[in-house]
Amino acid sequence: MAHRKGRRWLVAAGIGASFLSILALVGWLAAEQIVTPQMAVLLGIATFGLYVGFGILITVYRMISRLE
Repeated sequence: MAHRKGRRWLVAAGIGASFLSILALVGWLAAEQIVTPQMAVLLGIATFGLYVGFGILITVYRMISRLE
């Protein structure tokens, strides 16, 4: 069981790192004035929404697969 817990932390760290790297990229795009600050905020909100939405889908899929 300890191995699964360690793997969960590794997956959570990977997801967090990818989320923060995308936000850093959006911040860099805004700093370079490639996108406007309003667009950068919308990109951040959309990225957060994608992560939450796919997280819910994965959770529901795992719960349903345990029923069968």
